[in-house]
Amino acid sequence: MFGGTIPESLKSLRGLEELDLSWNNLSGQIPEFFGQFLFLKYLNLSYNKLEGEVPKEGIFANASANISLIGNEKLCGGVPELLLNVCSTKASKKHINKRVVISIIIGVTVATLLVISFVLYYKKKSSRTSSTTSSIESQLCLSYSDILKSTDNFSNENLLGVGSCGSVYKGTLSGDGKIVAIKVLKVQHQRALKSFIDECNALKSIRHRNILKIITVCSSVDYEGNDFKSLVFEFMSNGSLDNWLHPVPNEQPVGIKNLTLMQRLNVAIDVAFAFDYLHHHCETPIVHCDLKPSNVLLDEDMTAHVGDFGLSKFLFESSNNALQSQITSVALRGSFGYIPPEYMDGHVSRLGDIYSYGILLLEMFTGKRPTDEMFKDDLNIHNFVSMAFPNHVMDIVDPSLLFEEENEDDGVEETMMRNFETQRNNKKKMEEFLVLVLRIGLMCSTTSPREARK
Repeated sequence: MFGGTIPESLKSLRGLEELDLSWNNLSGQIPEFFGQFLFLKYLNLSYNKLEGEVPKEGIFANASANISLIGNEKLCGGVPELLLNVCSTKASKKHINKRVVISIIIGVTVATLLVISFVLYYKKKSSRTSSTTSSIESQLCLSYSDILKSTDNFSNENLLGVGSCGSVYKGTLSGDGKIVAIKVLKVQHQRALKSFIDECNALKSIRHRNILKIITVCSSVDYEGNDFKSLVFEFMSNGSLDNWLHPVPNEQPVGIKNLTLMQRLNVAIDVAFAFDYLHHHCETPIVHCDLKPSNVLLDEDMTAHVGDFGLSKFLFESSNNALQSQITSVALRGSFGYIPPEYMDGHVSRLGDIYSYGILLLEMFTGKRPTDEMFKDDLNIHNFVSMAFPNHVMDIVDPSLLFEEENEDDGVEETMMRNFETQRNNKKKMEEFLVLVLRIGLMCSTTSPREARK
């Protein structure tokens, strides 16, 4: 019983594979954006009141595709195989004239509003306007002086972490007091400039709730005339996953406890959503190349955000329209312990990210780093879990999961866990859960890329 035109809001469903809107009262034209859906395999618009020219791109380009338009007598055009009437010149002209009139009306309206806004701006210029402008500029046009001031001269008290290509500081923007994380690149490092450019290229085109949001960048010079480059991100109040999995004694922030079983699962799901977006739903697929706990940040709600795209690579289509593994001649990408074996030969692919994700899962639920000193010779974290799987997983699980403390103020999640723990088969249920999760980790971290990672 749907009526009216097909809504423009469907345009955002770029991953849509099947859509059936048949036997409704839909009217108007078929939206052209349907032809831009790369994954659309089935489209049924039959028996509606649609009219006008049928698009010719995407799923509409192949009449043998799973597409049905019957029962819409006023449709015309499209590819010849659809056997639709040719769109009349008169109708086209009428449609064009209608669009021209609408465009003129919109243009006049916009121009009028612009003139009014221009006059009001100069008549009612106030301190609030100045404050707003200052706030926008403080976020979008930060200078070296702004960065220096916001971090209190890069004080150690504001230092959040140090990496091979730079340091991350906590900063407070002077315009609106917004707290941010500022990544300052070591420009003298031979890879820092390329890392800065690669991260900017990757982050400028991606938007996802589980990917760290960039606010702005600063490319300038310091007071001594040296190059200065930094990236400004949203601040994640709960730090990195690494700090939670491997807390340093006497350095753990007040109030931080061990991650519960459900919290670890939620983080794992958040990271999986982020990589599903990067690999399958970006305009150009992106390979992260450096997934590890220190690059997974947690906000105040413990929602995970993947960050640090300094080693990321775009995957471009080959001549046969298949996304192929990219071969790079640059230095080895990734962090030791999380690098897939095939990267040793210079191959960069989505399967490499899946390998790193598998190692991350094993680390999250065993509490052991892949670089732990116990892993030497032929023993690594994958083999360590594999030898205990599936009958002895409780022997290798992170001990903190077995001793989750009860807290009367922890809310619904902990209440459920307490009720769960009162049952005699608590340990058995936890074991069954861990077997499922660790199986995924083992499948993702196999040494043969195409053996099981898909």
